[in-house]
Amino acid sequence: MKLSLATRIFIGYAAVLVTFGAVSLFSVAEMHQNQQEIRLVSQGYLHLSQDAAALDTFEKNQARDVGRIFDERTPETRRALIRLARLYFPPLIGQRILAARDRVTELSTPAFPSELPFLHELAARITELDQRYAATQVRLNEVFSALSEDTPDAAEIAHKRALLDGDFAAIERDIRAIHLALEGRIRERVDTAEKRERHTGIAIILLSVVAIAVGLIATAISARTLRPVRTLIQFVSRIGKGDYSAQLGLRGDDEISLLAREFDQMARSLREREEQLREKQEALLRAEQLAAVGRISAQIAHEVRNPLSSIGLNVELLEESFGKARFDDPAQAKEAREVLGSVLREVDRLAEITEQYLKMAKLPHPALEPEDLNAVITSVLDFSREELERAQVQVQRELDPLTPHALADEGQLRQVFLNLVRNSREAMRTGGTLKVRSGQADGGVELVFSDSGEGMSGEVRDQIFDPFFSTKSGGTGLGLAVSRQIIQAHGGTIACESAEGGGTTFTIRLPRA
Repeated sequence: MKLSLATRIFIGYAAVLVTFGAVSLFSVAEMHQNQQEIRLVSQGYLHLSQDAAALDTFEKNQARDVGRIFDERTPETRRALIRLARLYFPPLIGQRILAARDRVTELSTPAFPSELPFLHELAARITELDQRYAATQVRLNEVFSALSEDTPDAAEIAHKRALLDGDFAAIERDIRAIHLALEGRIRERVDTAEKRERHTGIAIILLSVVAIAVGLIATAISARTLRPVRTLIQFVSRIGKGDYSAQLGLRGDDEISLLAREFDQMARSLREREEQLREKQEALLRAEQLAAVGRISAQIAHEVRNPLSSIGLNVELLEESFGKARFDDPAQAKEAREVLGSVLREVDRLAEITEQYLKMAKLPHPALEPEDLNAVITSVLDFSREELERAQVQVQRELDPLTPHALADEGQLRQVFLNLVRNSREAMRTGGTLKVRSGQADGGVELVFSDSGEGMSGEVRDQIFDPFFSTKSGGTGLGLAVSRQIIQAHGGTIACESAEGGGTTFTIRLPRA
């Protein structure tokens, strides 16, 4: 399951809140339990201990007073003491026992489950004490009835006194046992509360450390998750300054990674758009240069072409006249004919340059038809065979028979191919190999002309398609410019790869028919 950035941050801080909430709830629960322990001791066991102490005091006082009654010799005083003993001690001791039993019953409801066995045992002891005290009171009333007489039977009184002393001793033992049990339970509960308090303090400290660690981890994860934002801001700043080469390359499925990839795509699109604009600007500059060439060519055609034709015609007539003329010195005749031949050759060269300028200025729109480029290349190579053989250039033809037809103007493509073949021949001054390959590429037709000539530097390679740029001493610099213009008019591209001493390769791509 892929979680969004906001969801992950929310989950991290929710974990922090839950951790701190758990620590708080644990602290509250432990404090509540300690309060129950304290309340059980302070409001329960301490009061029961006080009741047990009071019962012990009352029982001892009653036993002492009953002993005084036994020792009293005056009947009237004995009867008065008996009335006081019946009125004072039984109600007090009975109320204390009843209060203790009610308090145990009240404590059984909110007490911990672990305390219920002790409370049940305590209630049983108090009930047993109550029963024993009730039986003792019955025996005591019988003794009081016997002592109320003026001359009680001494033997009977002695026997009943012994029995009462035994009852009082048993009651004292029961009260002492209850009191000791309560004291021991109080100490046990206090020790437990202190131990729980220590453990609770340690646990709270440990849980707080864990909560802080969870908070730090959540903060670190959030910071790591948001760290690419700074890089993204720097990247956007670089794009704003026109630097489209930067790529973030972030991996992931969160929003920042997706945004970074979109920015990378945008940067690539902007870079491609900039390349296209630069290419269009270069094309516009070349078009302006070609337009200038056109204007110059028109002017040359007007100012030079016709006079050149007249000069050529007159030179030919003069050469014919020289053929009929007689010279006294044959050397002079030969020199005159060589001069006329040189003039005629220069006139032809200038006429050829004029024709190239005129072609540049008036290049017709190509008449596109489905053409078999293998047949066109074969025709050009056959036509150039003799001059290639004279230059010791071997031709390797790698023409794919499955090469599709292309939309092209055969005449203009022949001009391009012938120009590339001649450039390759001139680049291989001492001979070499010219490879011509055809095939399919990127849904179109690809033609490759590769020679083993001298090659060229990167600086020269970047300018070979510019008008008027040439490395030949007598070149016009228009051959490749016209070739590129023709290929672009066909909707194709022409590219050059070359290195000094490594030959040159021209690659032409044209749309298939």
